[in-house]
Amino acid sequence: MRVEEEDSMVPQGSEADGEMVLDTASSQHQEEKLVIGYALTSKKKQSFLQPKLEVLARKKGISFVSIDQDKPLSEQGPFDVVLHKLLGNEWHDVIQDYQKTHPDVTVLDPPGAIQRIYNRQSMLQGLADLNLAECDGMICVPKQMVVLQDTTSSGNEVAKAGLKFPLVAKPLLVDGTAKSHQLFLAYDCLSLAELEPPLVLQEFVNHGGVLFKVFVVGDVIRVVRRFSLPNVSNVEKEKVAGVFQFPRVSSAAASVDKTDLDPRVAELPPKPLLKGLVRELRSRLGLRLFNIDMIREHGSQDVFYVIDINYFPGYGKMPDYEQVFIDFFLGLAQAKHEKKGLCVKSGIEK
Repeated sequence: MRVEEEDSMVPQGSEADGEMVLDTASSQHQEEKLVIGYALTSKKKQSFLQPKLEVLARKKGISFVSIDQDKPLSEQGPFDVVLHKLLGNEWHDVIQDYQKTHPDVTVLDPPGAIQRIYNRQSMLQGLADLNLAECDGMICVPKQMVVLQDTTSSGNEVAKAGLKFPLVAKPLLVDGTAKSHQLFLAYDCLSLAELEPPLVLQEFVNHGGVLFKVFVVGDVIRVVRRFSLPNVSNVEKEKVAGVFQFPRVSSAAASVDKTDLDPRVAELPPKPLLKGLVRELRSRLGLRLFNIDMIREHGSQDVFYVIDINYFPGYGKMPDYEQVFIDFFLGLAQAKHEKKGLCVKSGIEK
């Protein structure tokens, strides 16, 4: 697993060497074509399948084929990889059935694993118990509670849960709509009545106005910095009331790359911590394509909070994502090729 900072490392690819265990005539083996079937929303397709990605893919024998959702998936292909990001139980059933009947096809990723992080109640569960000893830092999650129905009486529940204002309010479900990414900052109990449930309330953690987006593509980790909300002072907590909506602070337009920031705020999380965190999340979530939103607690060098996890995020915001994905797809093909070779060899040795 390797960590790549946004402006310091060039992705390193590994291409299949073409050797086959039992075919002595394979020294002139031609690169096999890799067919990737994709089922994406029109917005995700537009942002991910950029011309540069498709050009690089063609050069490596990789082709992208659109999956027709109106036809049985088993009648399409054949595919080596199925790449998908569609919501709904019907689609999840389709993918699960396809996995059972096509075990040799790599599905990115299992719908059951994806479903967990579409719910902000389950998204961060267990992160505080991660085994990250000797990883040069500490991973925390904000205190939070879920409001399913009545926000008018949420003030009492907030007090019982021990949460302190201001609170970040987020929709409970991440359903791909713009509304599911709306964020609000509530300064008092009365303002909670203005919010529409179901939602998650998280304690706001001062973090110097900088957010770290940690993109994960297989074994590759790449970190970019984005502007976030400024710190909230004690005076502001006492004098400000109401609820305020804030913009999508993590968009590419919010990049801090060319901004002169305090190094104590802008310094990236330690690589050992990122590697340990991603290793644990990959194991627990069963995902290979996701990103983590992290903040550093203001005044601390090594205390970080995970505030969101997103499946198949906007990789177009990640520098050089095209080459990273080409290497990732080729790595999948190589692993599959080697597995087949070992299976054949094992069968003959028996």
